[in-house]
Amino acid sequence: MENETYIRLGIFVGLFLLLALIETILPRRIRSETRQRRWVTNWALIVIDTLALRALPYAVPFVLPLLAVGAAYDAQRLGWGLFNHLDWPAGVEILLTVLFLDFAIWLQHLITHKIPLLWRLHRVHHADRDIDVTTAIRFHPVEIALSMLLKIGLVYLLGPAGLAVILFEIILNSTAMFNHANIKLPLGVDRVVRLVLVTPDMHRVHHSDIRAEHDSNYGFALSIWDRLFRTYIAQPKAGHDDMTIGLQWQDERPSNLAWILALPFFRK
Repeated sequence: MENETYIRLGIFVGLFLLLALIETILPRRIRSETRQRRWVTNWALIVIDTLALRALPYAVPFVLPLLAVGAAYDAQRLGWGLFNHLDWPAGVEILLTVLFLDFAIWLQHLITHKIPLLWRLHRVHHADRDIDVTTAIRFHPVEIALSMLLKIGLVYLLGPAGLAVILFEIILNSTAMFNHANIKLPLGVDRVVRLVLVTPDMHRVHHSDIRAEHDSNYGFALSIWDRLFRTYIAQPKAGHDDMTIGLQWQDERPSNLAWILALPFFRK
């Protein structure tokens, strides 16, 4: 379990640095704000989010210190969950776990847009006036905590192997950074990749200030769910260069950490 933490951290940091470099060399859009101001704020959020997750076992006694991965090993020990009562090949179990959890994250994402209370939390993510690799880590700590509680519950219900959950977490984090990155993929490459994975151009539509557009393209990893449930929009109406990223706050407030943390408590 200790090695798993270092492996995931190493992949996260390595991919983050790679995408940040590509953004510098081949940016898709001109930034509205400087990197420095936004990145300090977005990285501060992930530090707060990490501390919030570490505090979960103390706030909610049944939550394991190792969270979703720990829940998988605990479910195996207790014999809980579907896969702990089936003798299926490991490859099949891993594939189904990734598909199931990816769909669950897609559905959770859609729900956060439809329920006003959850949208108040989620709009912290959408208020960012630029979209780049750091937007992938920009979430309110309360939303992160609620998302983890849901994930833990699903792991106990499904009973997947710990390795399957580790792989899913790596895939989720990696694809989230990729599809938020401000990188310019060749159009032909984008068309092919988005048949399977959510691309930066596909996900950028989701960060439009137009309600119909940010209520689409909910996927983080696989693009199939948006196509299947008809929430897919191929391109923004204004085009990627001219579309407005963010919500109604088109000023410096979305880069202010205190303002972001208080945003869910604002009426509008």
